[in-house]
Amino acid sequence: MTTTHRREPTPADPARVEALVAASGFFNPDEVRIARELVEERLQRGLASGYRFLFADAADGALDGYSCFGPVDGTARSWDLFWIAVAPARQRHGLGRALLVATEAEIAALGGGLVWVETGGKALYEPTRRFYERCGYRREAELRDFYAPGDAKVVFVREVPAASSGA
Repeated sequence: MTTTHRREPTPADPARVEALVAASGFFNPDEVRIARELVEERLQRGLASGYRFLFADAADGALDGYSCFGPVDGTARSWDLFWIAVAPARQRHGLGRALLVATEAEIAALGGGLVWVETGGKALYEPTRRFYERCGYRREAELRDFYAPGDAKVVFVREVPAASSGA
């Protein structure tokens, strides 16, 4: 199954992202709401929102996955990867990695050098932590009980290669 990537959200995307994030099984209701709100904010404010997206659309029009990322204010080259989610039927088929690689390329093309990611420390997120490690991210910090008692905030970072100049 092939997907195409696009950068610009459409008016249908807030609901599509909300459904995708909820279906993934990794996010609580507040996080699902926030994922939707970030797309809505981008639609309302454009790039001034600070949020950029990559959407992975299936040939049939379904949303197979997406990422949300943006520069870290006050830094020279740090970017946050706020969200990356893949539809359950498309998980474990390389789409997440492909979306992450494409996101890193976008960040590099925009002058970014470091990509920061955070995830939870509960057992539920062990596959997520292993995913980032397999993709070349290193565990930089762990903040105990950050999200809730027993749920740490685990921070990963990766330096992305500089964008090709095309010369």
